[in-house]
Amino acid sequence: MKSIEQLTEELLALPSASRALLAEKLVESLEFDTEPTIQAAWMTEALKRRSEIRSGSVQPIPGEEALAQVIRLLEP
Repeated sequence: MKSIEQLTEELLALPSASRALLAEKLVESLEFDTEPTIQAAWMTEALKRRSEIRSGSVQPIPGEEALAQVIRLLEP
C-alpha cells in the first residue's frame, strides 16, 4: 500500500482538471457534522470555484506553490 506522501506526489502530478475533479470527489466523500446552512454555503463556494477553474476565468496554482505562499505569509 502506498503512503500518503507517495499518493500526494502522484496526485499533484495530475493535470489541474483531474486534480479539481479529485478534490470535488474527496469533498463529497467527507461526512459533514456542520449545520446544514454552513454545509450549503461551503458547497456553493466549492461549486463556484470549480466553475471558475473549468471556465478558465481563474487559473489554479500548484499545491506546492500555494503552500509555499502560505508559509511565506506566516513567517515572522
